[in-house]
Amino acid sequence: MAKLITGGAGFIGAYLAKRLVDEGEEVVLFDISPESRLIQPIRHQVNIFKGDLSSWNDIFQAIQTYNISGIYHLGALLAVEAEENPTKAYQVNVNGTFYILEAARLFRLERVIYISSIASYGIGIPDRVNEDVVQMPTSMYGVSKVISERLGEYYYRRFGVDFRALRFPAVIGAGRGAGGATAYSTLVVSEPALGRPYQIPVHEEAQIPLLYIKDAIQSLLSLYRAENEKLKRRVYNIAGFSPTAKQLADTVKKHLPKATLEFKPDPKLVSIIQDWPKYFDETRANQDWGWKTQYYLEEAVIDFIQEIQSNPHLYD
Repeated sequence: MAKLITGGAGFIGAYLAKRLVDEGEEVVLFDISPESRLIQPIRHQVNIFKGDLSSWNDIFQAIQTYNISGIYHLGALLAVEAEENPTKAYQVNVNGTFYILEAARLFRLERVIYISSIASYGIGIPDRVNEDVVQMPTSMYGVSKVISERLGEYYYRRFGVDFRALRFPAVIGAGRGAGGATAYSTLVVSEPALGRPYQIPVHEEAQIPLLYIKDAIQSLLSLYRAENEKLKRRVYNIAGFSPTAKQLADTVKKHLPKATLEFKPDPKLVSIIQDWPKYFDETRANQDWGWKTQYYLEEAVIDFIQEIQSNPHLYD
């Protein structure tokens, strides 16, 4: 039996696939653009299915062909592109989740793990957010995440589909591309690590939670493997750490003294993230299934730089 990863050739998907392969799992990567340097090291150890999340037929075929037992549903149209094309975002992000859940019901899969987002929150929220805070997203991406969460909870209550979700802050790490409103939080590290200058498109005081990729992967695996009777909810926040953009830049300069970084705010990006919370609260994840963030600002930047400098050809 295999695990299906939607968005499998993407940033988080590639890291998750490598981890599962290393642990002896059979893995199928489902992606509309399956060519990615990130999956090159494991390309011959996984199955690859070129498919579109907005196509029920593609999802059905992938699950039937590869005898899938569980799904990590990571695929989505990201924030900036979703704002430019909300119709496509709905088709991929919302209809795609519906198709995944319906497939899980029909094929009686073990469970579905879904990545939601800090973008599911919005206006009128406190600086520190837990799962009780009302979600009022201001972007199409955020709206699609809220709809998908509620669909998953419905399928759990109505049909017994074991849907579990994590709300991630911005995930940073070697190999993340320039897409998404929070890509700056990765590029501020990766560009200097590759010897290039970078203009940071937010204000110095901009502050949102960040999650290092290795913690992101560990949280996905931990939630998948958590005992169901311990889970008191279907959706959990993962906290990460919350530096300002200046603190992040200063930490990079501490470890890369020759880094050339300057701030040049982009109004479009600023408007997308300005209503997001500054801190996530992961107390419930800790209480229910023992989760705790391991990589904070210093540890994340150090490991991030080492990853790029060890394999620059994968990230340049």
